[in-house]
Amino acid sequence: MTSFEIPIVVVSKCLGFDACRYNGEMLHDAVLEKLADYVRIITTCPEVEIGLGTPRDPIRIVEEGQQGLKLIQPATSKDVTGDMNRFSTDFLGSLSEVDGFILKSRSPSCALKDAKVFTGVEKAPVKGKGPGLFGFAVLEKYGHLAVEDEGRLKNYSIREHFLIKLFTLARFRQLKKASSHKALVEFQSQNKYLFMAYHQIQQKKLGKIIANLEQNSIKEVYRSYEQGLYELLERPATGQSNINVLFHILGYFKHSISAKEKAFFLSLIEKYRGMKVPLSSPLGVLKAWAVRFDNEYLMKQSYFEPYPEALVELLDSGKGRDLS
Repeated sequence: MTSFEIPIVVVSKCLGFDACRYNGEMLHDAVLEKLADYVRIITTCPEVEIGLGTPRDPIRIVEEGQQGLKLIQPATSKDVTGDMNRFSTDFLGSLSEVDGFILKSRSPSCALKDAKVFTGVEKAPVKGKGPGLFGFAVLEKYGHLAVEDEGRLKNYSIREHFLIKLFTLARFRQLKKASSHKALVEFQSQNKYLFMAYHQIQQKKLGKIIANLEQNSIKEVYRSYEQGLYELLERPATGQSNINVLFHILGYFKHSISAKEKAFFLSLIEKYRGMKVPLSSPLGVLKAWAVRFDNEYLMKQSYFEPYPEALVELLDSGKGRDLS
């Protein structure tokens, strides 16, 4: 059974932890309820933290003329822009360790991309959408981490990428504490096929950083590797890149399996290509062969289990797989 580092995740408090929404309600989120058993959660409600109370009159993002974005409470005409910006700076600066964020969508404070931006305080039209003030600060300081809102995490492909990134970064965070070259080599080796599925060129660049032909200090090696890891995990793996990795791993068994077994596996790949089965179907066959033929190298690959297996039920509906 694979062991995982426990990720540290900042979560909007209204998502199942406190009745602190503007209307005094609390939302229940199935993803967070399941994930809570596998991560350490730090909760916050920026609006409560700046003294707005619960329940409270709603606030909105306003952009009037050339004055930039302001956070206004229309019912009281109170401008809380400065308060929110100060809280964001202080709170984010207080985080000594963090691997990800799950924030409330559409919130004028916490949204990452879909908060309404109004042209005025009273009965003004919406001119567009964007991040809330706290959400913007999170993206500015921690956008390279696993950062999503609870609305987008209802999409299993987005959720899968979030979990892979979250647990991979959590493990690397722990790895940095020892700054061992041997441990970094092992980390790269165990993630070979996961990284290949994400970005094969970047995966090879990470290997060159570890090789350290310039004979940099171990601190510099880790710093360069960390930056490269963020770049590799920036976008989710595509269906086609996953297919390439599946064929690559199949090569380990070309002299061990029967013609019928190979034909069955190739048919699974075509079903995955046609989005008729989830990735877990061909992956399950490869993992079974790795166990059957006692291939220890493959059995250690994170590609087969990049996050706790109990979370898989949240992911693989088999629909909507991106094969671009």
